[in-house]
Amino acid sequence: MNRRVRSAVSVACVLAASGLLFTASARLADSEGREPQDLAELVSSESDRVSALTDEMTSLQQQVQDLGARADTGLPARDADLVARESVVSGALPVTGEGLTVSLDDAPASSRSISGVRADDLVVHQQDVQHVINALWAGGAEAMTLQGERVTSTSAFRCSGNILLLHGKVFSPPYVIEAIGDPDSLRAALDASPGVRIYKQYVDWVALGWSVTPSDGLELPAYTGGTEMKYATVPEGTDVFS
Repeated sequence: MNRRVRSAVSVACVLAASGLLFTASARLADSEGREPQDLAELVSSESDRVSALTDEMTSLQQQVQDLGARADTGLPARDADLVARESVVSGALPVTGEGLTVSLDDAPASSRSISGVRADDLVVHQQDVQHVINALWAGGAEAMTLQGERVTSTSAFRCSGNILLLHGKVFSPPYVIEAIGDPDSLRAALDASPGVRIYKQYVDWVALGWSVTPSDGLELPAYTGGTEMKYATVPEGTDVFS
C-alpha cells in the first residue's frame, strides 16, 4: 500500500472515530438534560426525595398505629408507664423538659493565619460530634436531637468534608445537639469526657465554635425515620411480651 493510500485510510478512520464521539456526546447531553450536573445538586435532589419519602412513611406508620389500636390482639395489657418510657427511649414520642443545648462550629477564616495550623484543625469532625453525644448519654440524657433530628439507638451519622449526613439528610455547621436530662449531670459528663477536652483545646487554639446552654423548656420531636432492623435479633429465651 503506497503512502497516499495509507494517508487516505488514516483520514477515513479519524473521521469515523470523530463521528462516533460526536454521536456519543449528543446522546450523553440528551440523557443528562434533567439530571443533576454536580454533586451539590445531586445531594439536594436526593435530600428532597428522602424528605418526601419520610413524610409518606410517617403517614403510613400513623395508619398502622391507628389500626393496631383498634385491633383486639388478645395479648395481656402492658404497663402504661413502661410503654411510655420505652417510647421515649425509642424516639417514638416527642419529649419536653430541661436539659442542655451544645453547639459546635468550624473556626473562622481568620484562624488560617495561625502558625502551624492545618485545614483539618479548623473544622468539626465526626468524632467531635460523637464524643459530645456519647458524653451526654453517659450523663443521663433521656432524649436527644442532632440538627433537630431525634437520635435513637439505630441513628448513624457521617461527616464528609464540612457536611454531616444523618437520616438521609444533609446538614452544615454549626452542629447543634439538644439533650433532655439534669443539666448539672450533663455538663459534668461533658467536662469529664477526654474527647470533649481535646476538642476544647482546639477551641482555645483556633477558635472552633463551642457553647453549652442550659434550658428549662426543650422540645424534642419524635423520630420519623425507619425502624425496621436488618441485622438485630432477639436473644434466644427472651420473653418479648414481658
